[in-house]
Amino acid sequence: MKFEIDTERGEIKFENGQITPLYSDEGFKAVAALWLKVGWNQKYNYSFTWFGVPIIQLPDDVLRFQEAVFALQPDVIVETGVAHGGSLVLSASLCKLIGKGRVIGVDIEIRPHNRTRIESHPLASMITLIEGSSTAPDVVEKVRGFIKNGEKVLVVLDSNHTYAHVAAELDAYAPLVTPGSYIVSTDGLMRDLTDVPRGQTGWAKDNPANAAEDFARKNPAFIIEEPAWKFNESTLSGNITHWPSAWLKRTA
Repeated sequence: MKFEIDTERGEIKFENGQITPLYSDEGFKAVAALWLKVGWNQKYNYSFTWFGVPIIQLPDDVLRFQEAVFALQPDVIVETGVAHGGSLVLSASLCKLIGKGRVIGVDIEIRPHNRTRIESHPLASMITLIEGSSTAPDVVEKVRGFIKNGEKVLVVLDSNHTYAHVAAELDAYAPLVTPGSYIVSTDGLMRDLTDVPRGQTGWAKDNPANAAEDFARKNPAFIIEEPAWKFNESTLSGNITHWPSAWLKRTA
């Protein structure tokens, strides 16, 4: 898409000739989409920590995740993909604040310095680390073994972001999700990044969002539904996010 921004006239002119006020919901949507692409390419989301630990997430997604956790009050948050550990610490801190819950982190390789950082963190007692492929049957069973009957479970998929791997994770972990909760297939923004310098053309199809959408079509117990905003005095709707089509809600 091509468009021109005229700040003096307060307009955005699109390549099809359409002119939209810059200071409007549509103007915001166009600028936000471009900002997401440029920000991702420049690694903006690689510039934050949570409680002292690097967290590779868009701050908007962190805030929306916080809203979901507070509303759900989960007993267990399962996360595939550990990296530096910031997302695990985020989840653990939210559990600490709401007075319930614990976190299970799964990664095919937990590097020694990252493990040390996580295991020495003040919130370490709330985090269980499992090393191994997130889709390996024995690893999935280990995760299942840490969940008690009747516990409310939220799952976040943030490891290998290929379509095939995410599809396999969805099949493996969706049965653990309790009705009313979610399995979150993160980083579907990849499909919108095919034309940026750090992107890849194959991401148009090979991405987590497509895997989530196909999963929802095949599994009627799940629907793609972002958690409703708890507060909104704007006229805007829809998240600025790296996680499009990510929130798969279990309805039955």
